[in-house]
Amino acid sequence: MWDSSIVWDFRFLRLAREVSSWSKDPSTQVGAVIIDDNNRVVSIGYNGFPRSIEDDERLNNREEKYKIIVHAEMNALLFANRSLEKCTLYTYPFMPCPRCASMLIQSGISRVVSPENPHTGWEEDFKTSRQMFAEAGVFLHEYSEFE
Repeated sequence: MWDSSIVWDFRFLRLAREVSSWSKDPSTQVGAVIIDDNNRVVSIGYNGFPRSIEDDERLNNREEKYKIIVHAEMNALLFANRSLEKCTLYTYPFMPCPRCASMLIQSGISRVVSPENPHTGWEEDFKTSRQMFAEAGVFLHEYSEFE
């Protein structure tokens, strides 16, 4: 029998996957969901350009895109409109980068859940995020099998 916490984790990872599909980024679509300790959705976010910035050819120019894109985790933090102490962040398709990890730690997020990272090109960044979460006491759970 499945642990009910795993069932909820998979539900919210599926929701993060759905939210990721709203991103217009042609190469990497990321979704984030923040929930409280009663399994209520607090906020969602996906990666994209800031409001009023047109989704244009810059989405296809990696160097230009990375200068202006807002990560899914950051959008979820910005739109939360409440304290995030003891909340959980779900991300899809991989864990937060170090820049987002620092903001999540500062916001009071106590737990981060994501699928394991299939993108070895970002492994050094994810290693840094793992170290930051561990040092700050943020529980990180990466599911090797998710679906």
